[in-house]
Amino acid sequence: MRVLITGAAGFIGMHTALKLAHQGHEVVGLDNINSYYDVNLKYARLKQLGVNKGEIDYNKAVAGVKNFSFIQIDLQDAKNLTCLFEIYKFEVVVNLAAQAGVRYSITNPASYIESNILGFFNILEACRNFHVQHLVYASSSSVYGNTQEVPFKETQKTDFPISLYAATKKSNELMAFTYAHLYNIRITGLRFFTVYGPFGRPDMAYFSFTKNICESIPIHLFNGGNLKRDFTYIDDIVEAINRLLLVPPFSESKAPHSVYNIGNGKPQLVTDFLNILETVIGRKAIIENKSMQAGDVNITFADCSELNSLINFEPDTPIQDGLKNFFEWYKEHFNL
Repeated sequence: MRVLITGAAGFIGMHTALKLAHQGHEVVGLDNINSYYDVNLKYARLKQLGVNKGEIDYNKAVAGVKNFSFIQIDLQDAKNLTCLFEIYKFEVVVNLAAQAGVRYSITNPASYIESNILGFFNILEACRNFHVQHLVYASSSSVYGNTQEVPFKETQKTDFPISLYAATKKSNELMAFTYAHLYNIRITGLRFFTVYGPFGRPDMAYFSFTKNICESIPIHLFNGGNLKRDFTYIDDIVEAINRLLLVPPFSESKAPHSVYNIGNGKPQLVTDFLNILETVIGRKAIIENKSMQAGDVNITFADCSELNSLINFEPDTPIQDGLKNFFEWYKEHFNL
């Protein structure tokens, strides 16, 4: 297949691109390499894909590892995005590019509208105009809001997002359904649940916990750590995406659009998660308890039965193993 992966310098994007390229698919990675967090981490991911920082120039294709090439384009750049689709004639698009982060959306709302709404609209238009066979896009468990109805099922209402980030992801799902309905485009949305692992995002709790433990800096435990998260290891996420690419969306509506939870299905108390991380690192954390943050939810808990029945796959990475793998990468990346 000829596949476009947006957000290829991102955490899930890099791992997905590596997997598909190694399988022999022709993969083009796209990213704008913005400075939401340390761009050196993004360049380190691209280096894993065989692309060196000095070779990158805006709107210029760069060859990487076998079957992979990279191009720096912003999804808001409709003109160059359209040219890219015209040149490569993509069969499948995996849209992982987005402005991420719940708390950042409270102080920087405009970037979420630009990236997650306008950028996603440009992807939908390109898929429509160039007859892409299947669009798989990233949604988020954040769309469920602060519901106490667990586990989260795809049939639950998602009408009460408590952050703008969540609202933009809910908007993506509505936009995707409309395009699938109007233009008969096959589209699948994935509601990711707290993805972690090597090359992960530094704004995620497990990453900042690790940094603070290693540097003897206090960790802020919000709500006293009395929160539950459905931590899902990156390899499990990538395997699920890989299996989904060739599966047509199923929906009881007339539109060829489906949305699936993609999580571990075993939520952990943040305090228990921290205890495991302390054991992996071999050091105790310094803890400062804080009140609940705006935009945070009490629990995320995925019911993945719909996805599992579709692709016959369940995540199987124990959290101890996933955190050990992450810390081994962390030590190497930061020369500890």
